[in-house]
Amino acid sequence: MSHSASQTERAAITYFNADDLARNQAEIAAGKLWRFPGGIHPPQRKDLANQTPIARMPIPKRLWIPLKQHIGQPGQLIVQVGDSVLKGQALTAPGPNAGLAVHAPTSGRVSAIVEHPSAHPSALPVTTLILDTDGEDTWGQRHPIADYTQLDSAELIAHIAQCGIAGLGGAAFPTAQKLANSQPLDYLIINGVECEPYIVSDDRLMREHPAGIMRGIKILQHISGIEQVLVAIEDNKPEAIKAMRDACEGDASIQVRAVPTVYPSGGERQLIQVLTGRQVPANGLPKDIGVLMQNTGTAYAIYRAVMFGEPLHERVVTLTGEALERPGTVWAPLGCSVEDLLTFAGYRAYPKAKVIMGGPMMGFTLPRLDVPIVKGSNCILAPAKKELPTAGAEMACIRCGACADVCPASLLPQQLYWLARDHDYDGLRQYNLADCIECGACAFVCPSEIPLVHYYRQAKADMREQYIEKHKADIAKERFEARKARLEREKQERLEKHQRAAEARQKAVAEREAAAAAAADTVPDTANTNAGESKQDKIQAAIARAKAKKAGQAAPAAEASKQDKIQAAIARAKAKKAAQAAPNSEPAEAPQTSPAEAPAAELSKQDRVQAAIARAKAKKAAQAAALAASENQEAQPSNKPEASEDATLTPPSGEKTERGHD
Repeated sequence: MSHSASQTERAAITYFNADDLARNQAEIAAGKLWRFPGGIHPPQRKDLANQTPIARMPIPKRLWIPLKQHIGQPGQLIVQVGDSVLKGQALTAPGPNAGLAVHAPTSGRVSAIVEHPSAHPSALPVTTLILDTDGEDTWGQRHPIADYTQLDSAELIAHIAQCGIAGLGGAAFPTAQKLANSQPLDYLIINGVECEPYIVSDDRLMREHPAGIMRGIKILQHISGIEQVLVAIEDNKPEAIKAMRDACEGDASIQVRAVPTVYPSGGERQLIQVLTGRQVPANGLPKDIGVLMQNTGTAYAIYRAVMFGEPLHERVVTLTGEALERPGTVWAPLGCSVEDLLTFAGYRAYPKAKVIMGGPMMGFTLPRLDVPIVKGSNCILAPAKKELPTAGAEMACIRCGACADVCPASLLPQQLYWLARDHDYDGLRQYNLADCIECGACAFVCPSEIPLVHYYRQAKADMREQYIEKHKADIAKERFEARKARLEREKQERLEKHQRAAEARQKAVAEREAAAAAAADTVPDTANTNAGESKQDKIQAAIARAKAKKAGQAAPAAEASKQDKIQAAIARAKAKKAAQAAPNSEPAEAPQTSPAEAPAAELSKQDRVQAAIARAKAKKAAQAAALAASENQEAQPSNKPEASEDATLTPPSGEKTERGHD
């Protein structure tokens, strides 16, 4: 690919100026190799497993398939217990944050979904699907792409993601996410170095399937738009170097480079420096200096996914170690247990034997053998009793500095060791613990036999947990503040709503009062005297009714005072007068009615009701007062006649007063 102006400008800003960039590209084209700092030369021991072709083991009766086999979140299960599945069928839907789907390695029936020990030093249980195989290995529906050149990058990246492709070099980083890069890049590096002792998976794959790897490289070129490809192979693999050079013969865009055998030359940052002379910045990524790297096994998996529609359901695993009768390499279905693989290779167990997943430098001892193979599992090492002697007791650091001399990342392992022991996470960040690739070179040369990588891994796990907890706390704080703001907002909205409702009610009352007042002021006297009453007469009638009502309520049932009876009589008189005064104010145009009907017709309905109630109450109060007075007179002894003051009033007809009796 010819370098565009933006590409040249980017590279000049991030790493080189224009002249240095041109010189660097010329040196790379000429085949120059650089060196990285540090490195060691441990015994290779690769001849144990690289002498025989890749074998294919019988399908196990049971597979243990973890739902998370890559960096990122696990997918969501889309099958249930009892379901029958076919080979290549998706078992999970991709989860968020770079999630990948997991597919069935063969046909069978889902028998259980349990928590099962994982491929981890702690054997931490993870959600695992148990697949009882049927032995038929029946493929499900596949979606091959006949001509990938007719598809754009986004479509191919989506297809790769659906096939669950992850980096097979050991990190298991989602390949689709790695390919989803918008900035222009200079070089695509295919990593076939495989520098760790004992491991020969990539070596055998390059020997036996170079054409498939080359097809995968061409697909990667089409997706990334990178024209210049560097295939790196350690010089202790001459057969693989020859096979790959023969496969790419005639393609000037692909160059095979034999790199010196130095551990850990297969590390991403170290290999980039060896091939290009460029250094990935601390806390940076290869794309920051114009480089994309993929493993040879990943390239072959992309070829199978695109050309045949096969999802990632198996991988090449190295079975090695002197405790095996038949060491070699094997196509292992994902989910196959380590125990089944060891049985296939003729494992000779012995008391206190240890089995390592990975190589002797970066691998870890398995606490149990029923853990499954996952996408990042490239080797099972079963050493004999004396093959890998058990490390001695940890001794005090003598500050020799040998660890710093061999560190390929130019770190200070001794200082990191002290900080890790003190749980000084800020200090670990300051000394760039994140740049440690955990290659184990420092522990390999330590005379005190301090397991330095163990301390670094534990510190990284603690820092990761601390980050997760801090992230959760930040999210919880944001949610709390958002909830608090929402409640405050809702409270304010309610107050405003109530205030608006109160204002509306006050406005309505004011409008009604204003309307009533306006009606009272504007209606003609003839209308105001609809019942024959003038405004003053209405006021007098209302006062009379109120007084009559008050007098009727205040009078005792058994004893009515003279003043109360007088007030009641006055109230009745006023009410009667108000009712009688109504005809005198009759308008001229009022209809002619009889004398008996005139008051009723001229009074409004409400006034008539009020006047009737007032008269009734006044009459009832008078009757009650008279009855009480009568009963009081009858209760007096005959020898003590006392005339009530009420006797001066006209008694009811038919009754004799005490004075008349005398």
